[in-house]
Amino acid sequence: MALRDSLAIMVVDDMSTSRGLIMMALEEMRIRKVDFRADGESALKAIVANPVHLVISDYNMPGMDGLHLLKALRENKSTQRIGFILVSGKIDQTIIDCGKSWGMNNYIRKPFSTAQLQSCIQAVVGPL
Repeated sequence: MALRDSLAIMVVDDMSTSRGLIMMALEEMRIRKVDFRADGESALKAIVANPVHLVISDYNMPGMDGLHLLKALRENKSTQRIGFILVSGKIDQTIIDCGKSWGMNNYIRKPFSTAQLQSCIQAVVGPL
């Protein structure tokens, strides 16, 4: 069984278009176990209730942004080891440094291709 068949991913983005583009790219990679939430708070609740292998989260969201979702996941014993990829149109060094200090596994800038997202994911979880 390939990793892509068992890998469970949570996509978190408040913009339906951006969320849809990520989910379409995951579908192109033939990753089927994908869930999504439109905000950090509901994503955190869902992940605590049903942990996934990887979170792909937008940075800029109202309420709990992507970095604070990362921090909350790392502070919870049941979710602290989940892979985390931050997505943003504007990722500056301050955001990268903060994310790394909180345990971010990787990041990707928008816009991106399916191949770029696949490389980003494989850097975290291994070959799909």
